[in-house]
Amino acid sequence: MMNIKKIFVFGLIFTASFLAFAQKNLKDMSSDEGKSTRSGNASFAEEEFRRGVQSYYRGAFNESILEFEKALSYLPGEPLVLDWLGKAYYKAGIEGAALQQWNYAKELGYGGILLQNRIEIVSDRRITDESVFNSQKYTETGSFPHINENKKFLYSRPISVLANKDGSIWVAAYASNELVKFDVNGSLIKRARGSIGGLDRPMDVIRLSNGNLAVSEFAGDRISILGADGSFKKTMGSKGRGEGQFVGPQYLAEDEFGNLYVSDFGNSRITVLDADGNGLLSFGSKTQDFEGFKSPTGVAVCGERIFVADSISGAIYEFDRAGNYTGVLVNEKTFVRPESLKIWGTYLLVTDRNKICIVDTGDGSVYECAGTGNGSSLTSAVFDRNGNIVVTDFKNNEVCILSKMTELVGGFFVQFERVDTSKFPEVTVEVRVENRSRQPVVGLNEQNFVVTENKQPVKNLEYLGSSDSNEIADITLIIDRSVTMRKYREQLDSAVHEITASMEGKGTVNIVTCGEVPVLEYTGNPVKLSEFSSTSLKNGFTQNASLDLALRLASNGLINAERKRGIIYITAGDVSQQAFTKYAISDLTTFMNNNSISFSTILLNQSSPAKEISYITDSTNGQIYYIYRPEGLSGVIKDIIDLPSGLYLFRYESQQKTEYGLKYLPVEIETYLLNRSGRDETGYFAPLE
Repeated sequence: MMNIKKIFVFGLIFTASFLAFAQKNLKDMSSDEGKSTRSGNASFAEEEFRRGVQSYYRGAFNESILEFEKALSYLPGEPLVLDWLGKAYYKAGIEGAALQQWNYAKELGYGGILLQNRIEIVSDRRITDESVFNSQKYTETGSFPHINENKKFLYSRPISVLANKDGSIWVAAYASNELVKFDVNGSLIKRARGSIGGLDRPMDVIRLSNGNLAVSEFAGDRISILGADGSFKKTMGSKGRGEGQFVGPQYLAEDEFGNLYVSDFGNSRITVLDADGNGLLSFGSKTQDFEGFKSPTGVAVCGERIFVADSISGAIYEFDRAGNYTGVLVNEKTFVRPESLKIWGTYLLVTDRNKICIVDTGDGSVYECAGTGNGSSLTSAVFDRNGNIVVTDFKNNEVCILSKMTELVGGFFVQFERVDTSKFPEVTVEVRVENRSRQPVVGLNEQNFVVTENKQPVKNLEYLGSSDSNEIADITLIIDRSVTMRKYREQLDSAVHEITASMEGKGTVNIVTCGEVPVLEYTGNPVKLSEFSSTSLKNGFTQNASLDLALRLASNGLINAERKRGIIYITAGDVSQQAFTKYAISDLTTFMNNNSISFSTILLNQSSPAKEISYITDSTNGQIYYIYRPEGLSGVIKDIIDLPSGLYLFRYESQQKTEYGLKYLPVEIETYLLNRSGRDETGYFAPLE
């Protein structure tokens, strides 16, 4: 037990520490009475502020909001508390209130460029304009030359590129007969040279639906199949003019059935192989409606539609999966010399000599998004995991990284998510890195970060890794209890069984029923739901299911869950008039996005879901699945795990004095990648002594 002297010292430190913190931004009261009142108020404010910071790091954002507001009631207008109150509102999904608090702090001269940038990014995100054609042009932010700074040879004549989910890329090097793999910093991490005889002028590389890589060999007249790690597996096709044969295979594409489409330069056609490499058909010869290919290059598959570019005619033609010509998507002479076509949602990314264009597959409209000068010869372009365009410049012998100008100027959005001081002086921090469009930045490592306390480098900094490598997810199943669900009991039980079985006993499952009032029906291991029956649910059927309350309850339950987490809504697809009376849809999606919670939907019938369900799903990186889709529901959990998070973990040893746990201790982080950067500052309290 503390003696009287220690209690007295403790109280002096308690008051003095917050007085120092508060007096940085507020004018002193002039009268002696005012100074006395202020000292007392500062003591109360200090305690509420400390509790608010600790609640924030526990994920109790509503609680932290109340505590920060109490602190402000004692010290109105304190900028640091306003900043933290804004952070708590942001994590609670109330971005309008967050911006208001941050603007108050900014008007008091607090925060500088860092706070101003945060306000701009969050404000921009609240403007929803999804049209790709209104996007800004892309500009070069870096490159991976064929020779590094030590004059060491890396590759020769890059001709095609493939993006990986961890932020790295594979590059097909035509002249050096290999695939080379780079991380996001441009460091060479792997080479793949195919079979014992090696690759023979690799032209294109794509990822197949089974995870393997397919590589076209222009001089070898074959397709090599490699494992995801670049290890050789087999070859398909041979030289010739028969079915399944090639003379100079170039660009590749795969359809949903695993069939491979190959632009066959020497035979002026598209050759189609099945998943085992057997020839199925070829098309592109002259017919009554089509003049025939002059020089087919890029090929892309979008559902039942096959698109093929011709480098001589400068057009993009459209065919069905049987090879029947169905029309022109982009008119002749639109492009100078189109090369690769890569699918990006419902758009095509096209390289055309020294520029990159985006083509709308709906109406064929063309938007030039980047240019690289007359000295370039661009052969392939793809969007990488971080929203950049990665381009191979064959003539200049380099791989270029292009980003939006706003991303280059504004930098990354870096946020401290958690600070764990339970083992102080050992401190563990979680930091999220996103671009300005809320897209997580993946693939970073220790060389991309600088961590400081009070602007001084921390001691014994250790990089603990990224949550993007996590293979476990926590899931909340929201089960619709609308009256229309009565006739789908069998389908509901089947969906729950299939989803939980695919988790293989890993992670935690919550079940929330969406009735007039949501009910948490189950929390535990997915294995225990192997015999789940909807007849055991406590929440009855209703005409007025409140989806907003169910979403809020489900989201709150995932705040402190695994770093990969998601909500899966099982429904017949309709919503009641009472579905969104307590919370606005935009606030719900913001809350989920700001806490990295995805929302996916499983439909128990084949009708289209209500527009509100589609909006929430689309706005939170989720997907809509039909219960009886051919591939089943086993891949739903994998899709959630595969979503990027951009969350990085560090541990270090703090050298700061805690003053019995009462002192607010600052910590800062800076993130760098090529020519882009971002920064954040926060603070914490050590445990009370």
